[in-house]
Amino acid sequence: MAADQLDAVFGALADPTRRAILSRLTRGEATVAELTTPFDVSQPAISRHLKVLERAGLISRTRLATARLSHLEAAPLRDATKWLAAYREYWEESFDRLDELLATLEDDDGGSPSGESKGERGTR
Repeated sequence: MAADQLDAVFGALADPTRRAILSRLTRGEATVAELTTPFDVSQPAISRHLKVLERAGLISRTRLATARLSHLEAAPLRDATKWLAAYREYWEESFDRLDELLATLEDDDGGSPSGESKGERGTR
């Protein structure tokens, strides 16, 4: 995924209203009026949110008679998830190393991660 596209996706996802719109679109296409209903904002405000989502590639819009329908495009979300997966691997490896270090410290200190020997525990 290109850096500009990734920036646009994360920028679009930064807003809770846009995330809620995407969530609604998982159930199927919707008009601007249908997307406006659950929010305390105007139709023009929802239209601006839709333009941000469209520029990010997260939705596509089609016309059916006089209605403009918005449709979820999941591919950019999949690509962003793949990008994030590399960081998940990094953190899992970091936690594994931390677990190994803690296990070593426990073995060296007689089982206590705080460094107290068995005789010192509970005497404070």
